[in-house]
Amino acid sequence: MFDFLIFICYNSVMITQEKLTILTESAKYDVSCSSSGSNRKNTGGIGNGYVSGCCHSFTPDGRCISLLKILLSNDCIYNCKYCPNRLDADVPRATATPDEICELVIDFYKRNYIEGLFLSSAVCKNPDYTMERLLLTVKKLRTEYHFQGYIHLKGIPRADSLLMQEAAKYADRMSYNIELPSEQSLKLLAPQKSKESLLLPMKELTQQKIRFTEEKRKGQYKGHFLPAGQTTQMIIGASPERDGQILRLTQSLYRKMDMKRVYYSSYVPIVRDSLLPDIPAGQLREHRLYQADWLLRFYGFTVEELLTENENLSTEFDPKCAWALKNMHLFPVEINRAPLELLLRVPGIGAKNAHKILTARRYAVLSFEDLAKMRVALKRAKHFITCNGKFFGAKNENAVRGLLAAAETQDSAQQMDLFHLLSTPQNALISLHGQL
Repeated sequence: MFDFLIFICYNSVMITQEKLTILTESAKYDVSCSSSGSNRKNTGGIGNGYVSGCCHSFTPDGRCISLLKILLSNDCIYNCKYCPNRLDADVPRATATPDEICELVIDFYKRNYIEGLFLSSAVCKNPDYTMERLLLTVKKLRTEYHFQGYIHLKGIPRADSLLMQEAAKYADRMSYNIELPSEQSLKLLAPQKSKESLLLPMKELTQQKIRFTEEKRKGQYKGHFLPAGQTTQMIIGASPERDGQILRLTQSLYRKMDMKRVYYSSYVPIVRDSLLPDIPAGQLREHRLYQADWLLRFYGFTVEELLTENENLSTEFDPKCAWALKNMHLFPVEINRAPLELLLRVPGIGAKNAHKILTARRYAVLSFEDLAKMRVALKRAKHFITCNGKFFGAKNENAVRGLLAAAETQDSAQQMDLFHLLSTPQNALISLHGQL
């Protein structure tokens, strides 16, 4: 998109192609930028972040690409070992002004390149200075340029909380990346960050949003305060934490911080350091964490049911299958009588299909043929269910394991080609609704 641009010129403010390239390339390592919508309506300006947000087009791994994803600066004073923009990294540096970012956003929006903005920054000079520049950028976009599109803003740890709270009035979503799953790893690999400096702003934003919601309900406040909530991100494989520890942290964030999403970024050795592993963490581990995360959010599972703190998720089976194989005494369940909570735990029956089954069985006794029409993944589900007393699964646990492993291999559990979006109609549906 940027190849033909020598510079962007709008109202006498310009950003060179070199600066644009540096700042967009430096932003590509942050995966927590997808939009899940906002209730910000267009009130006379340009753009719209309402309801569907910016999810119009996606990269092959499922991320929204209709956002302009850019850093305000990659000139960092921190020296996080894993970061390509760290202080001692030999990379080109650039810093944009708030006006340059604003003009760029408006120009790209008018050219129909983007619907919104994902704005982050390295810590330039000091946290307060950086957060002030980020705040000024989003405030100008809203008040001077009248941009009503979706804005995701990355918060700066250790910046003044008043700056953070003011920014939340203009951004649709904010995120503070946890980066590493434990305090010990942060001290080792990112010594200028701490667990408290990352979790405290998340907690404060959560409390402020609760107050804002109550005040707005009483008619005491108008405007917005993070209508699309908060997200965060963890790097997986740069430090030795096990999946059980990572998912316990995830579960706590969902419960205590009302987090919208936790993103997992598989470690890739882009920069070299004696404290970092030389091999990538692998996409399969990232994929399994996302599957387990989905079970926590939509299927009623707890981390304690899936694995212990010192365990990793199975590479052979997806987390729901792995749980079912450990709990064969609960199966098979009768599809025409099982409650929703149990249907959600059957491998091959996703959340949408579980609700479809509840509705359909009010009117007729369901058979395996009916489940096939609903696109239930019977190659998994048949080992754990009966339909009107009939059972077509394998007769013993070893056979079930073998058939499930074969089904897993056939489906090629890789992180995401949009989960083989074009391979079959059934896989296309699974890739869209995420059912397990």
